Amino acid sequence: MTVRLWRPSPSERSEDNPKLSVVGSNVAAMHLKMITIDCAEPRDLATFWTAALGTEIASDYEGHFVMLAPWDPSGVALGLQKVPEELAGKNRVHIDLHTEDRMAEVDRLVGLGAAIVDEQKVPGLSWTVLADPAGNVFCVAGEEH
Repeated sequence: MTVRLWRPSPSERSEDNPKLSVVGSNVAAMHLKMITIDCAEPRDLATFWTAALGTEIASDYEGHFVMLAPWDPSGVALGLQKVPEELAGKNRVHIDLHTEDRMAEVDRLVGLGAAIVDEQKVPGLSWTVLADPAGNVFCVAGEEH
């Protein structure tokens, strides 16, 4: 599976497209390093996510925090952090993954332990909402041909 995180390149940022413009000088001082998922058992969930993303564990802090190696040229990593409380309802932020063969990837992820939650479609784009083994929702999208 190829996973891509999109961020505008300098050539895509312009005054003509303010949504892609970088405003203020403090923006360059930060970058997205990691997306962290709260969970009860980071090591258990790492088994699913390393297989799903085709990566490996980069750091394991005694099972309290597990960081996966970046799987994409953007360098963004996935972290799994142990928390005492259970997931209550739908997570407010989720991961969107993109692939050329959405249905094949969905089948593969279900085989790894994900569950299909929903299917969505808008003109030109379809996505499947899944839940990882801990119930965290994420999406797999692909263009419609």
